[in-house]
Amino acid sequence: MILYKGKLLENETQANMLKSLKDDCYHTLKNGLKIDPMVVIEACDKLAKKVRNGEYNSIVTPLLNAFDIPYDYFVQSISMFEKEALIHKCRVELGEDFLSPKDLNDQTKRRIYPLGILFHIAAGNIDALPAYSVIEGLLAGNINILKLPSGDVGVSVKLLHELIQIEPKLTEFIYVFDVPSTEVESIKALAEIADGIVVWGGDVAVKAAYQMASVTQKIIPWGHKLSFAYATPNCTDDDLEALVHHICETNQVLCSSAQGIFLDTNDLEVLNTFADRFYHIFDRVSKTHKEVPIGMRGRNNIELYYESLIQKETEKRILKGKGFSVVSSKDNDLTLSMLFRNVWVKRLPRDEIITNLKPHKNHLQTVALMCLDKDLDDLSNRLASAGLVRITKPIDMSRMNVGEAHDGTYALREYTRIVEIRK
Repeated sequence: MILYKGKLLENETQANMLKSLKDDCYHTLKNGLKIDPMVVIEACDKLAKKVRNGEYNSIVTPLLNAFDIPYDYFVQSISMFEKEALIHKCRVELGEDFLSPKDLNDQTKRRIYPLGILFHIAAGNIDALPAYSVIEGLLAGNINILKLPSGDVGVSVKLLHELIQIEPKLTEFIYVFDVPSTEVESIKALAEIADGIVVWGGDVAVKAAYQMASVTQKIIPWGHKLSFAYATPNCTDDDLEALVHHICETNQVLCSSAQGIFLDTNDLEVLNTFADRFYHIFDRVSKTHKEVPIGMRGRNNIELYYESLIQKETEKRILKGKGFSVVSSKDNDLTLSMLFRNVWVKRLPRDEIITNLKPHKNHLQTVALMCLDKDLDDLSNRLASAGLVRITKPIDMSRMNVGEAHDGTYALREYTRIVEIRK
């Protein structure tokens, strides 16, 4: 289904809708129609209450199951749509009293305006729910065109349609298209209308957006990120237990999920001792969580079997448990893990943090720092200087905080501009 001017339409109609989209968007702008952020906030708050009451479980549950995301995590994310959270977000990102013009001097005032029209290329990842991207665009006052990801299973179009039913004033500010990524010309046609292209995805998607855009368009990339834990050998068992809970709850599929652990040592014996310790904690704690889906277990067993075949060459040490693994290796490369409770453990002395991680710059996101208090400031500064944008406790790696930034910057500032106007 697609969503066009408040109506749910069959996919077969979208070619015709594409022909009229530019005129309809420009008509909204020419008529001076604007969205009051408080109208968006009130509508989102009502929608969030319905979601929290389970009114959309029939479409939400399949999506959660597809990514093996716990329902509790989804419920926690709903709080980001609620009134107090959205007001706080606007104030943090745009400033107190953000709706009022400010004096620049005696002759000029300045005001926050939307970019105009945003084209959202969403990712099929629950961590970046496409509907939330549109809501951020609405809060900044923009017309929003959303290209659905292939794995959306109808959740976003349903939620955004419901939002319009709650607040019909949003009708002309939300358009949703279900265009496959292979339909390049259709995607280009959608992009050409936009003032800003919001890209959620990996390097390939971001590069494609830059190639597709003209020099008059702003690209706002929210690319895939890598997260991990950093530990000193004397970190506590409590921190390691919390990390296992986090890994089991997210199955490492979120940008904020720990892919592995860097240990503050250059000593291979210390690394292997730590890996053994973590393995035994993982074995005990993982039994308190539901098992990984059988398909993922099968895939990982094949990958681990392959790793065992080339073990002499790689010199990796594989500790395989029931439904999980801990693999220690000599290298210090930051890599994606096999996901679904398969964790790498590598050496990374603190003096090498910046030189090792800096080349990954914009791919870095969250680090769970596990150390004694006396090391906290030193290690935090080194990790932040390397490019990490969220340094937190292991259990909080994927916790959503009201007013938090997206990967080191504020979305609403990216979706707006400052206009200076003579008095």
